Amino acid sequence: MIQYKKENMKQKPYKQRSPDWQYHELLAKIMREGTTVHPIQGEDSKMIVGHQMHFLFENGFPLITERDVGNNASIIGTDGTEKKVNFLRGALGEHIGFLHGARTHEELKRWGCNWWKKWVTKERCDIFDLPEGDLGDGSYGAGWTSFPTKEGTSFNQITEVIRQIKERPALRTHIITPWIPQYTIQHSDLKRRVVVAPCHGWLHVLTFPDTKELTVHHFQRSGDVPVGVVFNIVQYASFAMMLAQVLGYTPRELVYTISDAHIYESQFTKVEELLKREPEPFPTMTITDSSIRDILDFRPEHFSLTDYYPHPAMIIPTPI
Repeated sequence: MIQYKKENMKQKPYKQRSPDWQYHELLAKIMREGTTVHPIQGEDSKMIVGHQMHFLFENGFPLITERDVGNNASIIGTDGTEKKVNFLRGALGEHIGFLHGARTHEELKRWGCNWWKKWVTKERCDIFDLPEGDLGDGSYGAGWTSFPTKEGTSFNQITEVIRQIKERPALRTHIITPWIPQYTIQHSDLKRRVVVAPCHGWLHVLTFPDTKELTVHHFQRSGDVPVGVVFNIVQYASFAMMLAQVLGYTPRELVYTISDAHIYESQFTKVEELLKREPEPFPTMTITDSSIRDILDFRPEHFSLTDYYPHPAMIIPTPI
């Protein structure tokens, strides 16, 4: 939840916030109703098609509480040992890196995101004729900030959509896409130019000039609900916060739509355990520097999380 000057406050005190069951109910629905499919990751999963959640910022920042994914998260390292990871900072770092056009593992590491290494090995990059460590021409940062044009130049969607909102806020065309078809489609005559085709990052910003509020509607084509979706929600909620501050608006809502929402077979036991835990109220997220007016000036350290009282951390696997 964002803290504003008194006249602009749109938040409830922590004790007045209601626990949000939407993520919990999505997990339960997939386990109960999901179709078993056989994706290219080599592990069966259950999936449903088309699911939407609405997160009102007045009810807290949408960081799940069924397990601790804040500063005390853990993963299993490549050597098989448990490692403590600040996933929240990594998620913010990845998103801000993409806003700057980052497309390599080394660039993302500098922003605080360390989890792309296993996806950009030499062996995987060779498949797509990419240098080792390169996510590719069709990756998030490239799509958002260097979208190719027929004139042979590149187009920065992030900065241009923000400029459009400032000049013509009532338009319904404040849309950003990570998808560059010629780099993301793959068949016998066309080799894609991205190690992982974008799973998320379709954005429609809806502004309400009369009340100085905005809503971000995010679309995700494919979502690993126990793991990836948790941090994607954080990224697009924080994007709404950053965008609102830059524009002098208040974030009203994050609408979150997933096309292919799935749970992998290796995650079933962990998800069943998660479903035994009742969610707590959402925490408070604050931007600590209210003077920032350029979205590219934000850094992960500008976000402060408080009022976060989750259930214990849990390690959940995800296939590559």
